[in-house]
Amino acid sequence: MPKRSKKYAGARGSYDRLVRQPPRDALGQVKEMAFARFDESVDVATHLGVDPRRADQVVRGTVVLPHGTGKSPRVLAICQGDKEAEAEEAGADYIGTGYVDRIKGGWLDFDVCVATPDLMRMVGPLGRILGPRGLMPTPKAGTVTFDVGRAIGEIKAGKIEYRVDKTGNLHAPIGRVSFDVELLAENLSAFMASVLRAKPAAAKGTYVKSVTVSSTMGPAVPVDPNSFTRSG
Repeated sequence: MPKRSKKYAGARGSYDRLVRQPPRDALGQVKEMAFARFDESVDVATHLGVDPRRADQVVRGTVVLPHGTGKSPRVLAICQGDKEAEAEEAGADYIGTGYVDRIKGGWLDFDVCVATPDLMRMVGPLGRILGPRGLMPTPKAGTVTFDVGRAIGEIKAGKIEYRVDKTGNLHAPIGRVSFDVELLAENLSAFMASVLRAKPAAAKGTYVKSVTVSSTMGPAVPVDPNSFTRSG
């Protein structure tokens, strides 16, 4: 277990870690405890009552955070013809089929990849490179589409993708420490609402078991799950 700094230890001792707080109180606590010299990311982690080993209990989805993440993602658009102009107008950072060979050569300086369906024959073989890094475009995430302008616009506006890991946890960025508490709370609410809508029909018992929020360098603060759903 990595050794924590004195600042981290001091922050962790400034609140009761057993008390599940209302969202705004928890987020306010996160902001107060942030001690890094940079604008830390604020993240949410939630533990779900699902068995990700079963295909019918995998939780995944996308959500557009109303106030974005505070970071402008670098978008690669693999498209051609008129779609290149559409991608450029929407704000894509890298455009064209030439990037396929660059990726094969090790280039990965982007955060999200959007591709048109007709070019997936070229993109498909990149799955072994992009898949493990969460960069592979997929129809379910809305990143395989002919409507590249809309897809890129949503990503730039704060659209994020999430997927439960093998231990039943979800992690996602919901803003920066510099955000007002109200903006962070609205982003958190939008994320949790999406997670609740993504509840698998096969999931039994308590769905949202725990929710915590934290900054990049700070400790996690428990949030009351009942703030988002009466059913837990």
